[in-house]
Amino acid sequence: MDQRLIGAIEAGGTKFVAALARGDGTVLAETRIATRTPAECFPDLAAFFAQAAAAHGPIAAFGVGSFGPIDVDPASPAYGTFTTTPKPGWSGARYHDVLGRFGVPIMVDTDVNGAALGEWEKGAGQGCRTLAYTTVGTGVGCGVLKDGTSLMGFSHYEGGHIPIVRNAARDPYQGFCPFHGDCLEGLAAGPAIKARWEQSLSELGSPPEKVDLIADYVAQLAVNLILLHMPDRLIFGGGVMKTPGLIPALRKATETRLAGYIKAPQLDPGLERYIVGSGLGDEAGITGAIALGRRALGL
Repeated sequence: MDQRLIGAIEAGGTKFVAALARGDGTVLAETRIATRTPAECFPDLAAFFAQAAAAHGPIAAFGVGSFGPIDVDPASPAYGTFTTTPKPGWSGARYHDVLGRFGVPIMVDTDVNGAALGEWEKGAGQGCRTLAYTTVGTGVGCGVLKDGTSLMGFSHYEGGHIPIVRNAARDPYQGFCPFHGDCLEGLAAGPAIKARWEQSLSELGSPPEKVDLIADYVAQLAVNLILLHMPDRLIFGGGVMKTPGLIPALRKATETRLAGYIKAPQLDPGLERYIVGSGLGDEAGITGAIALGRRALGL
């Protein structure tokens, strides 16, 4: 294994995780930085990597898995630049503005694609040819890998913003998404749950009727992923998905919505092997960012 040092960043809605690692994934230094504005976060990132490099050796490449929307097309002149993100101050910010001073290759992808890559290499996605990873937390994001490569078109996928069938009588909450209102993220992400019920599902004691409602929304994405990509496995991570009973409810709702239409050995009865939680837990994102750094070196 190439042991050149890799700078890795997992950038999420509430925090950045930054690490310096060897090529085999061994983490030599790590820090967490609260997500604020670029003017506040970027100097902290630069200082951490400068100090880590002084202590352990020069950085050979960076891998970044980031919230977005963000330009992830390596051929684009705006590669690594935030686009229409609702986070104040982030539109137009670019990772190369802070990491370019190190003069090494930089690979940028979405945070969910990074987590998917981590799961594909070392977690619950091992052995999968096509893998879909979804995080449901502060936001909702979805990444799809084919043979370990994240899929995209002119931009990365935005599965969290698919339209959702909402039963207004059952759920009068109209959603919090500033762009779409009651899209999946607007109905099922952590802020939507707290806005609707004033507490998280876990804090509420995971009442079955509320768990089933969120499971049905997430199942609508799961069914679309199956029909559009036929992945070998669906992995779900993020804080909301840690709610007791939510993944079992998601399996049931997905199987109900599929209605027996797809027959395949991957779709085991009850979907217990097909729909799973994250194998790496909170380490999936930084594991994937390190893998992105290796790929920046052509490894």
